[in-house]
Amino acid sequence: MADPNAALRTQLRNIQTKTGKTLAELHTLLAGSGLAKHGEKRSWLMAQLGLGYGDANTVVGFEGKPLPDLGEAPPAAAPAGAALDAIYSGNKAGLRALHEALLQALMGFGNFETAPKKTYVSLRRSKQFAMVGPATAKQIEIGLNCKTLPEHPRLKIEKPGGMCQATTRIEAEAQIDAELLGWLRAAYDAAA
Repeated sequence: MADPNAALRTQLRNIQTKTGKTLAELHTLLAGSGLAKHGEKRSWLMAQLGLGYGDANTVVGFEGKPLPDLGEAPPAAAPAGAALDAIYSGNKAGLRALHEALLQALMGFGNFETAPKKTYVSLRRSKQFAMVGPATAKQIEIGLNCKTLPEHPRLKIEKPGGMCQATTRIEAEAQIDAELLGWLRAAYDAAA
């Protein structure tokens, strides 16, 4: 008879491989985040470590509970944030803090998944609602997947059939304003 907990142990080992941290270390990070609610902690893990919804939910779900025996030490892995390190490297490294400030501002929206790609990070609910990545050495480009965005000088409307209907660029944290967050919220809501 198959072990019903085998899939869970595999998932937990994979989480440790993805993050390069043990479950105990992940729980220590959560404790230091200052967050109290399950959903907030899950979203924080997704934004900070690039975990998917299910993996982040599992980590939070085991907080304060006995951890199952995984049968082996966690495998060595790339350090957390390695995908962002690759995206924001060289002359674009200075944009990493702006990227993280934007994701922090989005945490209030609710649950979403971050999926790092080669040159950008996809932000997803049931489907992608935005893309974030460096456009130049001084600007981050934000792709918005929302068909109801108004015309605006800050928005560049993209050709039909693309991954996003509009894009905008920012180069300073002050540009993460109510207007930008409103567009991102509309895209987030449309991706439910």
